[in-house]
Order: sequence, then C-alpha cells, then structure tokens
Amino acid sequence: MKKTAAKSLILIVDDVPANIQLLGNFLRKANYNLAVAQNGLEALSIVDKKHPELILLDVMMPEMNGYETITKLKENSETKNIPIIFLTAKGDTEDVVKAFELGAVDYIMKPFQPQELLSRVKTQIELRRLQSNLENEVKIRTNEVKKAHEKLVESHIEVINRLTLAAEFRDKETGNHVKRISYYSMELGMAYGLNNEECGNLFVASGMHDVGKIGIPDHILLKEDKLTSEEREIMKSHTTIGAQILSGSNSKLLQMAETIALTHHEKYDGTGYPENLAGDKIPIEGRIVAISDVFDALTSERPYKKAWPVDNAVSYLLEEKNGHFDGHLVDLFIDKLPSMSAIFKKFKG
Repeated sequence: MKKTAAKSLILIVDDVPANIQLLGNFLRKANYNLAVAQNGLEALSIVDKKHPELILLDVMMPEMNGYETITKLKENSETKNIPIIFLTAKGDTEDVVKAFELGAVDYIMKPFQPQELLSRVKTQIELRRLQSNLENEVKIRTNEVKKAHEKLVESHIEVINRLTLAAEFRDKETGNHVKRISYYSMELGMAYGLNNEECGNLFVASGMHDVGKIGIPDHILLKEDKLTSEEREIMKSHTTIGAQILSGSNSKLLQMAETIALTHHEKYDGTGYPENLAGDKIPIEGRIVAISDVFDALTSERPYKKAWPVDNAVSYLLEEKNGHFDGHLVDLFIDKLPSMSAIFKKFKG
C-alpha cells in the first residue's frame, strides 16, 4: 500500500506559503508526491502538464478563486474526473453546499486534523484508482465486443458471398457481373440519398439478386435457345425461391437481400413479376437493382447476344422511364454515368 501511495501525485492549491508548507510536510511523510500552485490559473497550467490524482483546493485566492478553478476543471473532459477536496477556512453551510454542487468530493475545514486529512486523501485516491480501473476494463471489454462483432460481420458477409458464388457457378455468370451490379447499385443508392449503412447493405445484398437460380433446373437455366412459356414461368420463380432462401433473418442486410431477390424483376408500370407491383409499392432497393441489372445485361456479352454500346443501353433506359423503371432513378443513373462507365471498365468481362 505504501508503494502505491508513493506514486500518487497531489496538487496543493493555496495562496498562503505557510499552509502549503504545513500540508507538504504531512503529505510527504505519507509518501505522496506533491505539486504546488498559489492560485487557480497556475493550478490549471500544472494540471494540464502533470495530471495529479487528487487536488487539495483552497477557496479564497487572488486572480481565480477555488470555485472558479473547479468550474474550469470540470468543464474540461481531460480533467473533470480528478477528485477535488476543498481545504478552506470558509465553513458556512452555503459554502459547503456550493462546493459539492460544483463537483467536489469532500470539504475539510481549517484548521484540520492531520490524520483525518490523510485518511480522506487516501480514500479519495483509492476510489479514483478503482474508478479508473473500472473505466479501463469497460474500454477493454467494449473493444473486445466490437472486434467480436466485426469478426461476426465478416463471417456473415463471407457466407453471403459464397452463397452468391454458388448461384453464379450454376448460371455461368462471371464474378465481375456481380461486382458491377453491386457497385452500380451502391452508386445509385448514394445518388438517391440512402444513408451509409443502407448503401453498404445494398452493395452486398444486390449481389444476391439472382440467388434463387440455385433452385432452377439445369435444362432451363443453362438453355441457350429461347425458353418456352412453361420454362419462362419456371425461370421467373427464381425470385420467390431467392426470397425463401433469404427469409426469416433478423439481419437488416439479409432482409434487404430478400427484398431485392423478390422484387428486382418488378416493373414501375406494374407489368413485372412475381407480384405485379407498381410505382413506389416496389421497394426502393428493388427499383435500384432493376436498373443496375438490366443495364449490366445490355452492356455485357452473352452466348445469345452481343454487348450493346453504352449509348444504346442509356437510350433503352430513357425509353423505359416510368415503364420498366422508376423515371427518377433513371435520371440519377444517367447523371452518374461517368462513375458507372468507370465501374464497367474496371470490372469488364
């Protein structure tokens, strides 16, 4: 205990040298390190440099009195938790009440009993150390929880990415197709005004728009010839299959992915599938991915078609304003065309 106390720095703030000398003698014998200030302004400067564990503060001082000094200390986030004991000759009830209201931890009258003073000093330093240890422990635990959450999120996204890759593997799509959809959708989401969390979720969730194709038979999914009416209906079911795969989660990310899987083939005029939703009844994420998906399909080469020039794809988007697509989103997409073109070039093929 003696060794611990010797490490404690106590700041004495008093304008009377005799008082400082008397206090200093008692505290040094108790193995405390000391710093001294003769007014409030000097005390603030010392606290800023030396960070004492306790302050013994007089009330009546020139330039800045004790009440003004404690007020300044409590306003500073770096010094507000330093325990302050008032050591003063002022003993009126209103003085004591004011001291505690300003944040003092104790109030000792002059003349004081040395052993009582030392006991109160020791108690407050130990309490402050316990508080500091608790604060540090909370920080450590908070960081551990944060890291654990980050690892969980990383694992969560990895599982999602692997699920996306499984769908691509069967559909013979390239990984770059999914990357383009993700970046197109995120750019469009930002232009629309979605917040950072929503855009981050959209980036990941949009890549799962076709995850339901896992449930489509190979002879339909991989067919290069034109599908029959019956086969087209089966192919359309990839929207509901995807939504079923992704349903039931408490994760906002997977909830968004479910919505996208279900609604990315809905059309703004109500002629899409699977539920013939129209206008704003189509969730915004579904409307966003619908544009991203079609634009990418048009500008990408497929076994059954050549890639369209970007200008032709843009013309198609304009023709389908408020038909296939949300007209406002089409305008935003075209405004972001330089960014979209950069994405296309970066993840081409």
